[in-house]
Amino acid sequence: MGFREINSKMIEATVAPGQRLFSQRGAMLAYQGEVSFTPNLRGGQGGVMSMIGRRVANEDTPLMTVEGSGTVLFGHGGHHIQVIHLSGDTLYVEAERLLAFEGTLEQGTVFLGAQGGVMGMVRGQVSGQGLFTTTLRGHGAVAVMAHGGVIEVPITPQRPVHVDPQAYVAHHGDVRNKLSTALGWRDMVGRGSGEAFQLELSGSGAVYVQASEEKL
Repeated sequence: MGFREINSKMIEATVAPGQRLFSQRGAMLAYQGEVSFTPNLRGGQGGVMSMIGRRVANEDTPLMTVEGSGTVLFGHGGHHIQVIHLSGDTLYVEAERLLAFEGTLEQGTVFLGAQGGVMGMVRGQVSGQGLFTTTLRGHGAVAVMAHGGVIEVPITPQRPVHVDPQAYVAHHGDVRNKLSTALGWRDMVGRGSGEAFQLELSGSGAVYVQASEEKL
């Protein structure tokens, strides 16, 4: 199945009988053939726990299940679209940045604070980003959205990557995340992201960074 990039802001997906896609509501631009779009709170193969995680994170907007036979054009808000192909690994991506993904992938929800400790909680409370991140695991394609384009930055054991939390889009691989700050607690009060916070990603994998800090 997969996704074909039409341009930087639009992709085409082929829908075949017996297969399904999941897309963000409002992402369908046009389609050809016999294709149906149905709201789905279960979120792919994630089941009830995935749904509960999204509700806790205020991310309970239902995905659309896309089925049938034909082609669909996806895009949303004029945002840049990046297609990521998974080959058995796990992608971590903020839910609002998900445009569409193949039904062969298993969806879940992870609490970033589980790795980041107290600073992981600060990320959600001060920077305005969610504490929960969506996970997609298995073999298939994922289309994510960002502002101003996306660059993939390799993460190696010798060279961890530090990312502004607002510029973070997604990451994959055997990676640990930790949020740190260069400022004291007094300096952090009332501040957002920027240089005050850094999301450190270490291990082996890659992180996708957007060109703009603007939220979707």
